[in-house]
Amino acid sequence: MNNYFDLTGRVAVVTGCSTGLGVQMAKALASQGANIVALARRQNLIDEVATDIEKTCGVKAIGVACDITDTEKVNAAVDTILEKFGRIDILINNAGTGGVTPAEDVPDEMFANEMNIDLFRTFKMARAIAKKAMIPAKYGRIINIASMYGMVGNKIAGSSPYHAAKGGVVNLTRALAAEWGSKGITVNAICPGYFYTPLTKETLDSEFFQQNAKTMIPLERYGNEGELDTAAIFLSSPASSYVTGAIVPVDGGYTCM
Repeated sequence: MNNYFDLTGRVAVVTGCSTGLGVQMAKALASQGANIVALARRQNLIDEVATDIEKTCGVKAIGVACDITDTEKVNAAVDTILEKFGRIDILINNAGTGGVTPAEDVPDEMFANEMNIDLFRTFKMARAIAKKAMIPAKYGRIINIASMYGMVGNKIAGSSPYHAAKGGVVNLTRALAAEWGSKGITVNAICPGYFYTPLTKETLDSEFFQQNAKTMIPLERYGNEGELDTAAIFLSSPASSYVTGAIVPVDGGYTCM
């Protein structure tokens, strides 16, 4: 039988890989045989993630500390990864932020920070890895983690800078897919809805958010651990070789209404 999702020998870089969904996706790719680079700012946390992945999945894993808003540090991190592994096949652009403030009260600094972290850093990582690793190899899988709020607005909490930045990630994905398709690189985006993580559990279990799920989400619940992983595996794998520029909502149907 064919293992369509076999990633044995591939090297995957996952940003924002110190906690939450980034760690879950890294473990999912490792379960399919990929070697993992956990990239985030806090060395102690990514070292713990890398050690855990090596023990549980039997692949190689390292933690590389990097402030991905800093172009020089991004380039240096990519060089470090290439020195260690000699290749980068997969990039999951996951790191991000999200402030909540009514639009009329949003300060310039908040809007600029959101754009810098959620949009510009996505481009910086993609640019560096494509140029240094994927274009020379004529192969690459880039998965940008946007948000369902990059596709629609919301009435729950004012977060217009976040919407704008994630909407930018959605169309940046299409632009890079168009430009790099001839170079053997596919570029796709996943748009998650609300997912349970240690940081969101208390909020999502509140009466307000539980009622919101029943009203706004066709599946009437929030995403559980692991339910984002299969989309990441598919888009990282050889099985998605003819899929590029796709925007994939994993949101329980929130954006279908």
